[in-house]
Amino acid sequence: MSGTDGPAGPGEGAPEEAGPRWYVEVDRGVCIGSGMCVATAPGGFELDAARQSHPVRPECAASDDVLAAAEGCPVEAISVTDARTGEAVFPPEE
Repeated sequence: MSGTDGPAGPGEGAPEEAGPRWYVEVDRGVCIGSGMCVATAPGGFELDAARQSHPVRPECAASDDVLAAAEGCPVEAISVTDARTGEAVFPPEE
């Protein structure tokens, strides 16, 4: 017996096959604090006391909600990068 009785939790040695991972960043110099990201991806983003958005976890599992939040940001302050390859997920590279 390996000493583990269930699946690994987040950050606990989950296998790479668990799926793609993203780095999520918010440009605080661009963010206007509209809260659209929080409404679109609750649990993915938070607003601080200054009404600036930030990701709850800068590295996260790929998520349709996080991508929708980035795409829906009215000032395009959110960038999403593939954590494994470093390639831009949003905004897409031209």
